[in-house]
Amino acid sequence: MRRQHIGWVTGAVAAVLVAAGAITYAVAEDGGSAPKTPTAESADAGFARDMAVHHQQAVEMSYIVRDRTKNEEVRRLAYDIAQTQANQRGMLLGWLDLWELPKVSADPPMTWMGMGDMASGKDGALMPGMATNTDLKKLQSLSGKQAEILYLQLMTDHHKGGIHMAEGCVAKCTVGVEKRLAQGMVDAQQSEIELMAGMLKERGAQPRS
Repeated sequence: MRRQHIGWVTGAVAAVLVAAGAITYAVAEDGGSAPKTPTAESADAGFARDMAVHHQQAVEMSYIVRDRTKNEEVRRLAYDIAQTQANQRGMLLGWLDLWELPKVSADPPMTWMGMGDMASGKDGALMPGMATNTDLKKLQSLSGKQAEILYLQLMTDHHKGGIHMAEGCVAKCTVGVEKRLAQGMVDAQQSEIELMAGMLKERGAQPRS
């Protein structure tokens, strides 16, 4: 497990470097010698901050379930989700560094989408789709098939919330490379939702919502 953590840190660093190159390329692509850097209140910055937090929980849940089941299909899915979202999180935080913007904001989550009053943060669920602290504790207490089902249900909800946020960036963000990343999130997570629906059905269960 420790080797995997080290590998993931390396991957995240590499992703930040790739992001830096992507931003540079995007600026050149836009042809502006004095490109506009997103402001702290922009959709670009808001999405980067919020999705980094959202992704971190997906990585956490995926690590939990990998320790709670021996099922190779679920473990493979959890690894893929964790690896993908850890790398994307590195890119998002890397962009904030490049823009010299803070990684936290005094504004409520989702403010950049005009939804700052929606997420209550109740029991740790800061944004739509996020699991509560109670959900996470329950996942940590289960094993085998029960853990697999709860993980698939929680991750389905998580992806639905993530897709909603990513669609918001596609509509509101101004940096082309970030909009493309957001659209890629929408496509990939929708595909994984369909995959998880089938995995839940095989286990005699279904999504929670």
